[in-house]
Amino acid sequence: MKKLFTSESVTPGHPDKLCDQISDNILDAYLKVDPSSRVACEVCAHKNGIVVMGEITSNTNIDIEKVVRDTIINIGYDNDELGFNGNNISIDINVHKQSSDIAMGVDNSQDLNDIGAGDQGMMFGYATNETDNFMPYPIYIANKLSNRLTQVFKDKTIKYLRPDGKTQVTVLYEDNKPKYIDTIVISTQHDPIDLDILKSDIKKQVIDEVIPNDMINKNTKIYINPTGRFVIGGPVGDSGLTGRKIIVDTYGGMCSHGGGAFSGKDPSKVDRSAAYYARYVAKNIVASNLCEKIEIQVSYAIGVSRPVSLYINTFNTNKISEEKILEIINNVFNFEPSNIIKELDLRKPIYHLTTCFGHFGKSELSWEKLDKVNIIKSLKD
Repeated sequence: MKKLFTSESVTPGHPDKLCDQISDNILDAYLKVDPSSRVACEVCAHKNGIVVMGEITSNTNIDIEKVVRDTIINIGYDNDELGFNGNNISIDINVHKQSSDIAMGVDNSQDLNDIGAGDQGMMFGYATNETDNFMPYPIYIANKLSNRLTQVFKDKTIKYLRPDGKTQVTVLYEDNKPKYIDTIVISTQHDPIDLDILKSDIKKQVIDEVIPNDMINKNTKIYINPTGRFVIGGPVGDSGLTGRKIIVDTYGGMCSHGGGAFSGKDPSKVDRSAAYYARYVAKNIVASNLCEKIEIQVSYAIGVSRPVSLYINTFNTNKISEEKILEIINNVFNFEPSNIIKELDLRKPIYHLTTCFGHFGKSELSWEKLDKVNIIKSLKD
């Protein structure tokens, strides 16, 4: 059976992803000084500036405006020619303390040993053995293309590029295995330049550097800036908002999504921490060879520490029964928010590492560790 599946990624200069980075950099700035900070920070970017909004409760104060400007300048919006310059854009800050009603449900103890979930909802984790980092192949390649596109912009390998960009990859699957890449789409912001030069440079410096030779063939279609021009970009071309790239941030659509965004949220928000933990569990299960891929759903009630439900789907790739896999998960892993925060060490200022090119599949992140494989294998029989 053959089928096509598509995933996309974006560069740090994309207006939505710019907002995600500001949100996570503000979160990290608070956690760096006060690890117990409660942060739910969202950002809107428009052609004339930035709006920061949300709820923040902390024992420290930070210069939010400086974080915003530094983030924008570091991304590459640092001159007036782009129409959006971090040195002089307007910044409107509207933050207040976390609702006492929400805090009451979370703060069951002062030492974080029994905190309740910061919200109701469901979160998903996923892992598959089709790539070396247990990510679905389409988002794996789309993220690599976006990462490379950003690199050639930042190091001036392609001097005329601008910060904004998107990539998209369509993979042909045969018998549920990636066979080859059917379509590649790259749209990148640029200075006024001959389109043929841009297409040649992107093909050579980005696509050829990322795509394995055995995954591209005569059937592969490549579209580079298919509209023909992409000079106006970033917040000038399209407004941005924190949390609007949740599929880019996760599994490229290969896995279900509970709807909650990640960026700007401290780990008491299970939208973020439980999704990270579900990935951790899923990756260890697949790495233990209990199945070829798995999707895990966990759900919570606000203020309650124990999950309301835990569900798994191995898509008929399981080597042992799903009931046995679920039993192993319940014996090895603990989805209570206090344990998640402790086990994954989530009160550190690590979140700037997650924001771009996906929150999963990066070896330096704690939820990507494979430290439960031996324990799982010992319980398999």
